[in-house]
Amino acid sequence: MINLFLQASLLILSIMSVLWLISVAIKNVSIVDMFWGAGFVIVNAFYFFASGDFYLRKVILLVLVTVWGLRLSVYLTWRNIGKGEDFRYQEFRRTYGIKRYWWISFFQTFLLQGVLMLIISLPLLAVNYSTNSEELIWLDYTGIIVWLTGIVFEAGGDFQLARFRKNPANRDKVLQSGLWKYTRHPNYFGDSAVWFAYALFCIASGSYWPAVGSVVMILLIIKVSGVALLEKTLKDKKPEYQEYIRKTSAFFPMLPKK
Repeated sequence: MINLFLQASLLILSIMSVLWLISVAIKNVSIVDMFWGAGFVIVNAFYFFASGDFYLRKVILLVLVTVWGLRLSVYLTWRNIGKGEDFRYQEFRRTYGIKRYWWISFFQTFLLQGVLMLIISLPLLAVNYSTNSEELIWLDYTGIIVWLTGIVFEAGGDFQLARFRKNPANRDKVLQSGLWKYTRHPNYFGDSAVWFAYALFCIASGSYWPAVGSVVMILLIIKVSGVALLEKTLKDKKPEYQEYIRKTSAFFPMLPKK
C-alpha cells in the first residue's frame, strides 16, 4: 500500500506542478479548483489499474468516483471559465504582493491541494489495495444507496442554484425552493454523503483507518472551505438570509420550520 501511495504522490505532484506553471503563465490560480474533482478520478484510476485485479467492488468504485469527479470538474469549469480569477486568490495576490505570489501560490495552493487530495483519497487506495474477492456485503449496497442520495443532492443542488442565478430578477435573493427548501447547503450535504459512501466501501474491503480520508473531507466541507465560509459571507450580503437560517436546516435535509 505504501508503494502505491508514494507512486500516486509523484503523479499528483507532477500534475500540480504543471497546473501551477500554467497558472503562472495565465495569471489565474482558479484553474486548481476546476481540477479538484478530476484529480480524484485520476488518482483512483491509478490505484485501480496499478493494483492488478478488477474485482466488482473496485469496478463499482471506479464508476462512482469517475461520475462524481468529472461532473464536479465540468460544473466548476463551466461556472468559472471566462470570469477571471476567484476573489480569494485575488486577495492573496494583494496580501503577498504580485511579484511574490507566483511562487507562493505553488506551496499555498497547488502543493497544499495535492497533499489534501492524497490524504482524502486514502479510502480509495484502501478499497483498491485490500479488496481480494468478488463478494459484496451489506456495507457495499449501503454505500451505493448513500452515494446515489449524495449525487442527487450535490448535482441537483448545483443545477437548481445555477438556474436560479441565471435569472437577473433573483439578484440578491435567496433560493428557498427545491432541494434548497430542506437544507441551506444541499450541494455540500451531497458531497459529504458521497465521501461517506466511499468510507463505507473502504470498511467493506476490510480497511478501517484509511476511512479517515473521508472524515477529513467532510470536516473541510462543513468547518473550513464550504458551509462555514459561505454562511459567513451570505449573512452579510443577502438580507433574506437571516430568515432563511431561522426556518431551514443548515446541513442535514429536514422539513422547514413554520
